[in-house]
Amino acid sequence: MSRRVANITLDNIDDLPQRCRRCVFWELDPVARSRAEEAGGTDIEKEAWVSSALLEWGSCGKIVYVDNVPAGFAMYAPPAYVPRSIAFPTSPVSADAVLLMTAKIVDEFAGQGLGRVLVQAMVKDVIRRGYRAIEAFGDLRQDEGTKCVVPADYLLSVGFKTVRPHRRWPRLRLEVKNAVTWREDVEVALERLLGSMTPEGILRPIGGGTPTPAPAPA
Repeated sequence: MSRRVANITLDNIDDLPQRCRRCVFWELDPVARSRAEEAGGTDIEKEAWVSSALLEWGSCGKIVYVDNVPAGFAMYAPPAYVPRSIAFPTSPVSADAVLLMTAKIVDEFAGQGLGRVLVQAMVKDVIRRGYRAIEAFGDLRQDEGTKCVVPADYLLSVGFKTVRPHRRWPRLRLEVKNAVTWREDVEVALERLLGSMTPEGILRPIGGGTPTPAPAPA
């Protein structure tokens, strides 16, 4: 079983789950989102946002593939590119951090460590771009709300720490400097277990599983 991580671009945006491909929860402010949904143009708005981010900042996320089948993804960007971020009661995101907007592992691939792999790939990318941290708004009551916000429990399980508590929407932070050591420890352990790894990595899931070497989210 082969695994690889790729940057999200206009060439592979259609590999996102259909519901996520059309979702603009993060990309538009609440009013603009409602208008786009009423007009039935959320897929076009999503593509426009990805295109703008690519031109101004670079790739805004990663997709993990298992045997060339899209198995999960994560999207992230500086908070200035994410209009919805200012609507959270625990905003703003710190100036030295990128915002993890959302992440999902396809149900059939859950439990294989792909979520942790995506986090590891983000860490590598964020360090390369010169940021100090990844922040995210967590959801403490995932069963009652949107699926576009990562569960707070999951974020805590992969190394994030709460920096601004809230009864529903805490803001959490992962220091990439600390995460590098954590990632390298994971890679060493896996290399012993698996024998060898490719530079661009092996990946893991959102919500469960043991960590594995993380690929560069290109």
